[in-house]
Amino acid sequence: MRLSEFRTALKLEFGEAYGRVLTHDLVLTPLGGRTADQAIVDGVPARDVWLALCVEVDVPRSRWYGAGIPAPRQ
Repeated sequence: MRLSEFRTALKLEFGEAYGRVLTHDLVLTPLGGRTADQAIVDGVPARDVWLALCVEVDVPRSRWYGAGIPAPRQ
């Protein structure tokens, strides 16, 4: 997952404003107690950050499409 794909998935799942709040303020234990923004800056792959965020905020697995899983068919 590229950083641009991470940002797109974040925006689609949470909206632009709330997505920014989550990545800036929410501390993710699986990422060593860093926020998503800190983890990205530290070189953690965007896919790992996305998955940690999905787990932390209880995004249903069917919507983890930002991690290379295709969006469910309508």
